[in-house]
Amino acid sequence: MSPIEKAVRRVLSKYATFEGRAPRAEFWWWTLAMFILFAILRLIDGILLAPFLGFGAFSDNAGQPLSSLVSLALLLPCIAVAARRLHDTDRNGWWLLLVFVPLIGPLVLLYFYVQPSDGANRFGPPNPL
Repeated sequence: MSPIEKAVRRVLSKYATFEGRAPRAEFWWWTLAMFILFAILRLIDGILLAPFLGFGAFSDNAGQPLSSLVSLALLLPCIAVAARRLHDTDRNGWWLLLVFVPLIGPLVLLYFYVQPSDGANRFGPPNPL
C-alpha cells in the first residue's frame, strides 16, 4: 500500500478524532490527496455538471456543486488531522484558530505543520505512518 493510501485510510478512519497525533507524513500525504481530489472534482464540475445544469463549461455562474458537497463532507477530517498534527509538535489544537488571523495566522500554522515530531509528549507516543 502506498503512503498516500495509508494516510487517507488513517485520516478517514479517525474521521472526527481530535485526540492523539498525526505524523508529518500523514498530514502532508493527506493534503496532497485532497489537492488531487479537488482538482479532479473541479474538472468534473466544469466539464460535466455545468453543461448538465444549463451553463457553459466552466461558467462562473454554474457553481461547483460536487466540489462543495465533498468539501463539506471532508471538512471535519481535515480539521481533525490538522489538530492531531499540532499535537504531534506538542501544541494544542486550539492553535488552529490562527487561520482567522489574516496573512500571519496561516503562515504560522504552516511553520507548525512542517516542524518535526516532538517525540513522546503530553498527547501520547509518536505514531509513525
